[in-house]
Amino acid sequence: MAITEKQAQALDSLRAGKRRKVPLFDRPAFWGYLFISPWLLGFLIFTAGPMLTSLYLSFCKYDLHTLTWVGTKNYEVLLTRDAGGLFWKSLTNTALYVLFSVPLGLTGSLLVAMLLNQKVKGIALFRTLFYLPSLVPAVASALIWQWVFHPDAGLLNYGLSKVGVDGPDWLQDPKTALSSLIIMSLWGIGGGRMIIFLAGLQGISDELYEASSLDGAGAWHQFRHVTLPMLSPTIFFNLVLGIIGSFQVFTSAYVMTGGGPNNATLMYVLYLYRNAFVYFKLGKASAMAWILFVILLVFTIIQFKSASKWVYYEGAERE
Repeated sequence: MAITEKQAQALDSLRAGKRRKVPLFDRPAFWGYLFISPWLLGFLIFTAGPMLTSLYLSFCKYDLHTLTWVGTKNYEVLLTRDAGGLFWKSLTNTALYVLFSVPLGLTGSLLVAMLLNQKVKGIALFRTLFYLPSLVPAVASALIWQWVFHPDAGLLNYGLSKVGVDGPDWLQDPKTALSSLIIMSLWGIGGGRMIIFLAGLQGISDELYEASSLDGAGAWHQFRHVTLPMLSPTIFFNLVLGIIGSFQVFTSAYVMTGGGPNNATLMYVLYLYRNAFVYFKLGKASAMAWILFVILLVFTIIQFKSASKWVYYEGAERE
């Protein structure tokens, strides 16, 4: 089919790579970058900037007055000869806290979510009541639990005395202080994690339970072979965030025990805070922050690598 002269000219222009220049304001990319620029500026100024600054400071000796480059000395001091071994003490305390608080918190939140997933009258009220404690500010919660653990006037020891048990001085005994903080962490099992579990439970099709029931599965087998596999992405999500959050525990230790007694509740972030804002060793504190970042990064990578072994995504092929 013959082409016109105009069409031939258009083809020649395309072959020559000649394109009409689109005005800047007519480009979709321009408006896209314009609309995300507030977030981008905020990220660069308030997140990326401070992170890069702290990375630089971690290789310096900085006390608000003098700034001296010392290379990896801050890291060497922390890992090998920190005063009193407080770095490793704080890391051990935090690891123990994570080891117990995360599984207990996940289990408690899942159990509460399953209770609140029942179709009973007034369930909305029960959901609200279980969620209310998570709305209490962290400092106020710590003060409440400080009273609960009081050796003489505390609610916990009062209850134990009614069954003939002499309760300990929970927050002032090195043997029970860390356990007290772990117990206190269960205060929020009805909060965000429970809401996420509840959403996951409501996303499981009733047809799966009906089919398993027809096959003779009881409540336990339904929970093990239907609920847990279908809920595994939600469990994985809460696990990742739970570990990250627990490694950063600060308020309860700061308010309730101040890291004592005898550094039994000296948490990693609390020790970081002391180095930064009490001792003004900002270089050392920055090094601690980056060590914590690496620890959390390693844990997160391990979890994502292992997810393919136990996390089930509907419609996805298992490895």
